[in-house]
Amino acid sequence: MVFLIKFIDRHAGNLLCSFLALFNKKKLIESSKINKILVVQLWGIGETVLVLPALEALRKNFPNAEITILATARNKDVFFGNKSIDRVCLINPNPFSVLNFIFKNIKKYDLAVDMEEYLNISAIISFFAAERVVGYSHGSRANLYTDKVRYNDKQHAVQTFLDLARTLNIVYDTSKLHKLNFSKNDKTFIDKFLKNNKIQSNDFVVCVAPGAAESAKARMWPYERYAELCDEIISRHRAKVIFIGNAGEISLVGSIQQNMENKEKTINAAGKVTLNQLFCLISRCSLFIGNDAGPMHIAAAQGVKTIGLFGPNLPVRFGPYGKGNIGLYKGYNCEFSPCINVHKGEVPDCLYPRNSNDYQKCMKNISVDDVLKEVEKVI
Repeated sequence: MVFLIKFIDRHAGNLLCSFLALFNKKKLIESSKINKILVVQLWGIGETVLVLPALEALRKNFPNAEITILATARNKDVFFGNKSIDRVCLINPNPFSVLNFIFKNIKKYDLAVDMEEYLNISAIISFFAAERVVGYSHGSRANLYTDKVRYNDKQHAVQTFLDLARTLNIVYDTSKLHKLNFSKNDKTFIDKFLKNNKIQSNDFVVCVAPGAAESAKARMWPYERYAELCDEIISRHRAKVIFIGNAGEISLVGSIQQNMENKEKTINAAGKVTLNQLFCLISRCSLFIGNDAGPMHIAAAQGVKTIGLFGPNLPVRFGPYGKGNIGLYKGYNCEFSPCINVHKGEVPDCLYPRNSNDYQKCMKNISVDDVLKEVEKVI
């Protein structure tokens, strides 16, 4: 489904953006007259976490404006309890839901900020919903914006999202992410979960996320190395390991545990907690290790010492944001790295054949010892 949506967006979306650009006669509304703002962020959980500083920048500059987030069920929980926004409006990733939102919200907003890096549908929604529209300057969709900013792929995405706010003459910066919220019920659930698994407050708990979103599974470090790494950390630091992931990653975690000598010191939490419960669970850990994926950004946001493993993407763009966190990258042995360029819509599987020795070459170049050295640095 994800690949079909992206295919339709890329091809039909480009044509529609070019067509709508012929009728683009938007006027530049003065900032002092902006009372209703729509922020569009539809997809990735990790990227949504990285958008939150830009939301705070908007709130500080427009303290009295009504700020609405347009999201999907996939990423909506990231906005739970966020004081920078007034409400979250949900759409489904299908044409009927999108058209329904557009028809109900034509010119309803004074300003729309399109936080999506490459989707055409987000630009089309913003075009119809607001008089003034801010977005990135690449692609045919840029013709639908009144304010454009170059996507700088040589800096962290937090700064690149903030660049959209800075286009509105907002002065704002941050050296850390915003903590993610969860309810009292979420906390109660996690308290019980940890107690049932004999995790105490003084335990050294390592959270490990061995999976990755369906869009680019090649970001995953080999599961055998996760097994070896966790065994070594448990032996060295008397640690307990909590594996996290979605329901589809239960068997992946099981494979890691089967390859471990100290599996009795591990917990398979994959598929057992909601997203908000995950925010709470990760916040209770001492260290996080995982691939370039959403849980890594959640850990950084929750103030947990974080080590992210990179190959197809670059830490300078999407590393765990915040002082002391580490993005471990050894993809210089691969002629294609970085093959993931989100702002260009390039999120492929490994460009080497699956049956070749070079498949996931950049991730395989990270050794267990490489990660252990970083572990010793952060603890």
